[in-house]
Amino acid sequence: MQWRNSDSTYGLVSILLHWLVALAVFGLFGLGLWMVGLDYYSSWYRTAPDLHKSIGILLFVVMLGRLIWRFITPPPPAPANHGPLTRLASKFGHALLYLGLFAIMISGYLISTADNRGISVFDLFEVPATITSISEQADRAGAFHFYAAWALVIFAGLHALAALKHHFIDRDATLVRMFGRTGK
Repeated sequence: MQWRNSDSTYGLVSILLHWLVALAVFGLFGLGLWMVGLDYYSSWYRTAPDLHKSIGILLFVVMLGRLIWRFITPPPPAPANHGPLTRLASKFGHALLYLGLFAIMISGYLISTADNRGISVFDLFEVPATITSISEQADRAGAFHFYAAWALVIFAGLHALAALKHHFIDRDATLVRMFGRTGK
């Protein structure tokens, strides 16, 4: 399997980044839902948010890398059987996934740094607090983060359903290309 994308399939780097981000997003979503229900006396009360923040910061770095990689080696063109509306929906959907991810990560940063403290990433380094003067910053960013995370996970589920539709109903190569194969 080649490292870079080709005209017919995704390369190994794109595939690994895609599935790593998907795993991180759904993992962070589950962790986020679980951790907000913890009480002060739980042994995970401080650990879970620290883990959530650290993974979120690393995901931000991975997403920047993914965006750069997308410009270095563009994705393969849509299969020939995709009409103009399907191509437009695909471009719009992928852009929305990228924008949604970055918006969620930025809002998470704003929640975490509202008290003018940086974010420690696995005790290896700290991301400084640079924006701290927004009125009710933690509450506003928190509400946005919550609803945007739900919207992103629902939209990612629709993205997966669309890939399954292309595979099982349309019988085209849309899904198998994300596994490094050229399809039928």
